[in-house]
Amino acid sequence: MEKLNLFFAQIKDINWWQRLFRWRRIRNLSFDAYEEFRSLARDLDRGRREMDELRNRMTEISARNESLTQKIRDVEMHSVRKDTQIEELNGRLREHTGTINELTRKVAAFEASKEENFKNYNESIARLNQTKESLEAERRRLDDERVRAIKEHNERMKRLWAEHEADVKNTIIRICDLNHVNYVEKVPFRGNPDNTIEISGEYIIFDAKSPANDDLTNFPLYIKSQAENLKKYASQDSVKKSMFLVVPTNTIDKLKQLTYHLGDYDVFVITRDSLEPVILSLKKIEEYDLAEKLSPEDRDSICRIIGKFAHTTKRRIQIDQFFQKEFIDIVLKSEKDLPEEIQKQVIEFEKSEKLNPPTEKRAKIISIDELQKKSEEIDAEAQARKLSLPDAVDDLQNGQ
Repeated sequence: MEKLNLFFAQIKDINWWQRLFRWRRIRNLSFDAYEEFRSLARDLDRGRREMDELRNRMTEISARNESLTQKIRDVEMHSVRKDTQIEELNGRLREHTGTINELTRKVAAFEASKEENFKNYNESIARLNQTKESLEAERRRLDDERVRAIKEHNERMKRLWAEHEADVKNTIIRICDLNHVNYVEKVPFRGNPDNTIEISGEYIIFDAKSPANDDLTNFPLYIKSQAENLKKYASQDSVKKSMFLVVPTNTIDKLKQLTYHLGDYDVFVITRDSLEPVILSLKKIEEYDLAEKLSPEDRDSICRIIGKFAHTTKRRIQIDQFFQKEFIDIVLKSEKDLPEEIQKQVIEFEKSEKLNPPTEKRAKIISIDELQKKSEEIDAEAQARKLSLPDAVDDLQNGQ
């Protein structure tokens, strides 16, 4: 009964995992248990036959041996217990047979579900591949459109740059016609600038410049070199020292410098859209009677005085900035180097001090005579005290 007991023990403790993956082993064990059961049944049949033979013999020898009768009762009782056990085993066998059938049904359902899942997986993969191909095609289409758009944009820019010189000339001629400005077709001096206009007897040059290709990396250097090349016009009579380079509008953001001060002449970088306000501003010179009445010598004198005022003002600002830096350094050194007690006393004296420079009255003109007189008093006091004024102050008094 070893196989049979082992079979029932495993059936009793079997779990779902063992049912799924160790069923073959359990099934083989059931076959062994069944064979053992059949052997036990044969033994039982044989016992029954022996019991019948014993009964016959007991009938024959009942009178002679009472002890055999008791043995026969014991055998019968044992046979009843065996029958009960057999019935129980049959019930368990039927129960396990139902369990086996249920597990078989579940296995079949699992296999069918597995096939369905595999079919769905293949369909999903097919749809995914189709979607991927659609996305790749759309990406390629967008890339092609983007490349085509960039190419068209570059071609349009090149076309605009190629037509830039003619557009600038036509624009200047139109502006001159509308505002009665003289456009000079053939200049009376050396060279051949792209466009020249005449205002108040001066020739103003407008040269059109555009990139050679769509690479704007070297365009700023090209504009700088072209500004320097205008020197050949600046040295000639009647040519205005302010000249203009006209560049396409879509290149102006690539230029960090739009004004070039090149010694005795200036170059301004503008766009075609700025031509009209620039020409109208230049034309304003004709509206001043003074400009018509002044001779070139008077103009030079006025410009010389204005230039001297400008230089003196800038020089004074430069001197003030120099002393401002020196005063700040002295204050910082005093805060850093002076002992703490002295610093406290300095702060107290500083709080008590107050400077009251002369106030300016709106209706009162600052008299140059008063300024000169005050300067002479300061100079006399410095000489009386045997003090020498700094060179910067002497230069300022001398108007340098």
